[in-house]
Amino acid sequence: MKIGIDIDDTTFLTVKSMLKYADIFEEEISGIPTNRDSFGLIKNRYYLKALYGWDDETKFAFFNKYYKNVLEECTMLPDADKVIQRLKAKGDTIHFITARLMNIDGCNTELITRKSLEDFNIPYDSLDLHISDKLTFFKQQGIDICIEDSYETCRELTDNGIKSILMTTKMNSEIDNGEIVRVNNWQEIYDEIEKYRKQRN
Repeated sequence: MKIGIDIDDTTFLTVKSMLKYADIFEEEISGIPTNRDSFGLIKNRYYLKALYGWDDETKFAFFNKYYKNVLEECTMLPDADKVIQRLKAKGDTIHFITARLMNIDGCNTELITRKSLEDFNIPYDSLDLHISDKLTFFKQQGIDICIEDSYETCRELTDNGIKSILMTTKMNSEIDNGEIVRVNNWQEIYDEIEKYRKQRN
């Protein structure tokens, strides 16, 4: 099978390092020490605006200063490497598709992402960055199944006949996922992929 996998908060825990540097930046621009203990407050993908009240100009000033640090310090979700290695050994092809930002000052997003995958010994067949329209991309590339933390993306893919697996995060935990398969860890991802494999055979 061709397996499409998201990166941020699906393969790597990006939000943790994002909030660390957002606190640093907020203190720099406001002069007020900031430690928001923000994990419990994150409810959607616009959490930087919601938590810090930043406008777009401020948000991109933050990205230009700290996005490189954010990406370099991402840690891997437990067992992502082992599960992806097992899938690759079964003959599946692994395709990382992400909306990570490009054209950020001093940040080579592709180089950093490839280094992270290499450092954590995660095999893959392709890496595509800054993909905002995943449905069109998946159809063009013939991806069979998607692993994602965005409910909206999983909903759109499912509605268009592409199997999706939703990784639970703070941002999507309260959403009624209906028939979309929800998982909490990479072992559950592996189990769901194997179920789907049997259904197809």
